[in-house]
Amino acid sequence: MRIATWNVNSITARLPRLLAWLESSGTDVLCVQETKTTAEQFPAQELRELGYESAVNATGRWNGVAVVSRVGLEDIVRGLPGDPGYEGVEEPRAVSATCGPVRVWSVYVPNGREVDHPHYAYKLQWFEALRAAVADDAAGSRPFAVMGDYNVAPTDDDVFDRTLFEGSTHVTEPERAALAALRGTGLSDVVPRPLKYDHPFTYWDYRQLGFPKNRGMRIDLVYGNAPFAKAVTDSYVDREERKGKGASDHAPVVVDLDV
Repeated sequence: MRIATWNVNSITARLPRLLAWLESSGTDVLCVQETKTTAEQFPAQELRELGYESAVNATGRWNGVAVVSRVGLEDIVRGLPGDPGYEGVEEPRAVSATCGPVRVWSVYVPNGREVDHPHYAYKLQWFEALRAAVADDAAGSRPFAVMGDYNVAPTDDDVFDRTLFEGSTHVTEPERAALAALRGTGLSDVVPRPLKYDHPFTYWDYRQLGFPKNRGMRIDLVYGNAPFAKAVTDSYVDREERKGKGASDHAPVVVDLDV
């Protein structure tokens, strides 16, 4: 079974590439982030024509997540129980579903913006709601994973130059402590292998030749429970999908499972 996670940075803008990639990669389940569309505008029909069902949590031009599966979709949950919301609004940042033998969450963790910004406090609160929401499945006997754009680099090695991020979000100790708390539910980091260079970055800024210079970050993560991690036979970053005209600024992270 092949599953993947990909922040597409607008599913409308990326649709031709997404459809072509699903066909060529043989992916069974894809967790999508930053759809930037409403549920009504989500391209469910185009995906259905390729044999994929869609579970969508999306409300407009920002955020939005989905689980796309050709092996079934059951027990769909949209949003987090106890979601703290931002400025009184619950944002579409999480959706979960059971896809054949595996249950997954597709998550788009708040960016945090700046350390002294209210969005940073919201980010940490959202992480706590996520931890509480996944704890039972994380400790269970069924393969389970929380996949998506976490907007946190787990270690200093997961950014191209740690000194350039001093005092910024994505690398602070409270954010990394939130990741550690999430792992504490029974999840582990399924670290992909790089297809080029020595570290599996998943995001490269569009500006300042970020991708050609490999000025990247590893912020798209797969956190799996023990049965999930035991079933992993391979994992890699498909950086080819970051190349060329019309690419997202993130690359898909692919995981192969023997289930």
